[in-house]
Amino acid sequence: MISPEREAEVLRLFHAEKWPIGTIAAQLGMHHTTVRRVLGQAGIPAGQSMARPSIIDNFVPLIRETLAKYPRLRASRLFAMAKQRGYEGSQDHFRHVVSRFRTKPPAEAYLRLRTLPGEQGQVDWAHFGKLTVGNAERPLWAFVMVLSYSRMLFLRFYFGSAMPAFLHGHVSAFAFFGGVPRVLLYDNLKSAVLERAGDIIRFHPTLLEISGHYRFEPKPVAPARGNEKGRVERAIRYARDSFFAARSFDTIDDLNLQARAWCLGDAADRRCPEDHKRLVRDVFADEQTRLIELSKDDFPTEERLAVEVGKTPYARFDLNDYSVPHDRVRRTLTVVASLDQVRILDGQHVVASHPRCWDRAKQLEIPEHLEHLRAVKRKGREHRTLDRLHQVVPHSLKLLEIVAERGGNIGSYTLRLSQLLQRFSSGELDEAIAAALTRQTPHLGAIRQLLDKARADRSQKPPVRLPLSGDPRIDDLVVETHSLASYDDLRKESSDDPAKD
Repeated sequence: MISPEREAEVLRLFHAEKWPIGTIAAQLGMHHTTVRRVLGQAGIPAGQSMARPSIIDNFVPLIRETLAKYPRLRASRLFAMAKQRGYEGSQDHFRHVVSRFRTKPPAEAYLRLRTLPGEQGQVDWAHFGKLTVGNAERPLWAFVMVLSYSRMLFLRFYFGSAMPAFLHGHVSAFAFFGGVPRVLLYDNLKSAVLERAGDIIRFHPTLLEISGHYRFEPKPVAPARGNEKGRVERAIRYARDSFFAARSFDTIDDLNLQARAWCLGDAADRRCPEDHKRLVRDVFADEQTRLIELSKDDFPTEERLAVEVGKTPYARFDLNDYSVPHDRVRRTLTVVASLDQVRILDGQHVVASHPRCWDRAKQLEIPEHLEHLRAVKRKGREHRTLDRLHQVVPHSLKLLEIVAERGGNIGSYTLRLSQLLQRFSSGELDEAIAAALTRQTPHLGAIRQLLDKARADRSQKPPVRLPLSGDPRIDDLVVETHSLASYDDLRKESSDDPAKD
């Protein structure tokens, strides 16, 4: 028993000072059960403590009223609203208080959905990290389709989840199953659903095209309905754990070969969830006869893209450059790309075809494209050299006409004359050719002899050709010579300047 004075002190500390039970017991030297008994006799239930005033108390009505109107409103938005009204507390404590007043919806029970054979399939993408290909790091995605009745599984990997891969996954899956289910369920993928407002759905037009081609019905699942596409989600988890985990492979083609073997092997040999006495492959054998028959032709899955070809004969596509004929520069061409081939079209005409490269910053070239370009450049250089000779060495035109009449090689003569023009001046070469024509000896040997004799008569040393880098751009360079008489005129004007006197 404790005295009435001690009981009064306990009640005062609890109500006036807001001390917790443990603090009262420690400070008054009592056991906490004694303090609880005193409080219980005063009408305070066991376990209840007097909460201290808090700065959030004034904002509790705001929290209650807002959550009553908007039950799913985030605590961060409520915190912003309270802060605008003068709340100065921390956000973490505010979130904790909001959680007390938020009404949690009752857990929803889902019916176990059953389907008929051949009636339904489920489709989804799964991300499996990244794969390094040469200098490129590409995302690795898996296209998964599972038949809802038999649980037969199709798995194929792609570098990305864009529409071409999405279409190719469908075509490959239908070929794998040997038929098409009547309905395909999709999550709200961008490749399937462009826009959705409740039950109003706008499908991707390409999905509608392929569904019309194979005569199946696309159907997106309802939001927050985990039971509707749980089969494909469990199939993805099964593929991660039973196939991809600790899997070694060299290329994506190698990975896909292993994935196909796994789908036909271990995945098909598991027990069917609908009938544990049978294997998936046995149930699938019954379901396959109920699938829609395949179309005679496959739906086109190639990617089409318009590309601008610049001044070099290459078309840029997917981080790489693919060669095109040199006469297709400065044009807009069309790239048609599959998973293993890149075709480049000018209108409806295929001008180049390359194996597809998944690396980056690579130049894929067809030798004929570059050989044709080099031939055109070489021919152009010959024409430029010939025109240059005609301009600076006028008698060379008559010489080449005679060579052509005698069946000589015009290209060889042009090259040799351009080499002489590098060692002698244009005037010396023109005089030598004129003399050779006068003597009726239109031969390169006679021209060289006349050039050397003219130099010797002037007591000049024979010219020596300096070896350059061997770069054909330098060897084939022709430098136009100019008269130096203008410099003599400048010197004469300088000597006549009266300011020099």
